[in-house]
Amino acid sequence: MSEPDKEIIERFGDSLWLQDGLSANTLSAYRCDVEGLSRWLASREISLIKATRADLLEYLAVCVGQGVRPRTTARLLSSLRRFYGYLVREEQVRTDPTALIDSPKIGRPLPKSLTEEQVEKLLQAPDISARLGLRDRAMLETLYATGLRVSELVGLTLSQTSLGQGVVRVIGKGDKERLVPLGEEAISWLNHYLAEGRPALVRRRATDAVFATARGAPMTRQAFWHNLKRHARTAGIRSAISPHTLRHAFATHLMNHGADLRVVQMLLGHADLSTTQIYTHIARARLKSLHEQHHPRG
Repeated sequence: MSEPDKEIIERFGDSLWLQDGLSANTLSAYRCDVEGLSRWLASREISLIKATRADLLEYLAVCVGQGVRPRTTARLLSSLRRFYGYLVREEQVRTDPTALIDSPKIGRPLPKSLTEEQVEKLLQAPDISARLGLRDRAMLETLYATGLRVSELVGLTLSQTSLGQGVVRVIGKGDKERLVPLGEEAISWLNHYLAEGRPALVRRRATDAVFATARGAPMTRQAFWHNLKRHARTAGIRSAISPHTLRHAFATHLMNHGADLRVVQMLLGHADLSTTQIYTHIARARLKSLHEQHHPRG
């Protein structure tokens, strides 16, 4: 990657952070996508500002040939559109080479979820006689009760948590704030963990993080993911699982029990209702299954 390309990508990242307030993970994803294109172009002695539509089409074709899936290709193209839109606004290029490139057609698969029985087994998997197991039980209960993103869960602070009022104040994507109710079970396990587990973990460290590692540092996404997979094996869950799986379970089970779509949207922190509407398909699929199973003419 050339030095001019590095400087352009750095300015692009700064622009995204200043104008849109995107999270560090989203900014990193945009940079990685543009850097990948820059390295490929550099091997052909082409700079980012000199790339043509034909160059980008060839790059996307190479990515597809390497096994990149349509959804990932669509996300990559979205990143490049945003990057070249920035260059047009900054008058670095005259025309946007992505303007006439069609996005790949992708289906919209239903999110992978867990049954209520599977969730119950998962919640009971941690060994609550140990302080780390107590912490994990509190984290799982909180995640299932609130549907938080994993970054929101591990980033929870004591000042954001009001067990007396039964809510957590979450700073989500775009620095948007929302209040999410916890529910009695999550409140009970959080109280238990904060009284008997957290003090032994953080010891005398000055940290406001609710969830801490064995060394007393704030919990990380990677560490929680690893613990979740371990507890899933204990619970006998063989399908692939991630923190997002419990977020999907939260929304799916709410819809199955008659929750309003707008309420689910607010709880999940979705900016657009269309993002939440996929859960109506899940609820319909469940209704159809129940009808076929129980109706005499199903």
